[in-house]
Amino acid sequence: FESELFGHKKGAFTDAKDDRAGRFEVADQGTLFLDEIGNLSMPLQSKLLTVLQRREVTRIGTNKAIPVDIRLICATNMPLHEMILDNGFRQDLLYRINTVEIFLPPLRERQDDIPQLANHFLKIYGQKYRKTLSGFTDSAMDLLQRYSWPGNIRELQHAIERAIIMSEGDELDSRDFFFLSAKPTSEKAPVSTTLNLDDMERSTIQRAIDKNGGNISKAAKELGLTRASLYRRLEKYGL
Repeated sequence: FESELFGHKKGAFTDAKDDRAGRFEVADQGTLFLDEIGNLSMPLQSKLLTVLQRREVTRIGTNKAIPVDIRLICATNMPLHEMILDNGFRQDLLYRINTVEIFLPPLRERQDDIPQLANHFLKIYGQKYRKTLSGFTDSAMDLLQRYSWPGNIRELQHAIERAIIMSEGDELDSRDFFFLSAKPTSEKAPVSTTLNLDDMERSTIQRAIDKNGGNISKAAKELGLTRASLYRRLEKYGL
């Protein structure tokens, strides 16, 4: 990771077969986005602080400093101020990167954003998997807006992708999201009792098995399950 950020000189380590510019050099005169900055080790935090203070980067394996001029944007879902108290994050680095702070509420508090995000991911993964889908049924969108999304946008993104892979219709239905928990958000009423996720899962499994001619391995792969997990569900639903 250090080499990825700061670059390296040929021969600096075993796999360093050529000189390589790091992300800071590549982003010179531009913007560099560092996600999950709270996961950086303390040594890397120190090196990052040095780069930001001196506005220069030194590749691994050389002492030559290279000037860089970047705008740095960082993101994290970790409590950096609390981590400082536990010696998990450098206070001086936080002061350096925290010039402007933008707090983004969790997705469960931004339910009105879900339709736009869902349609965005539908377009991306529809093209990726060469499926023409017109959109979401009302029941599907209602489920997406009621779900609490503990994994935030990434969970929504992966849910849309998985539903597209398994869908056989012209639009995504609530049955295509059988793998989501029925737990609703606290701001809305509970999911309607007519929405039985066990029935949806049973139906989806049966459909996958029929589609693959009873081949458990192929059905499990299509459903994104291991063979053992699929067998447990078959036993659960008496299939």
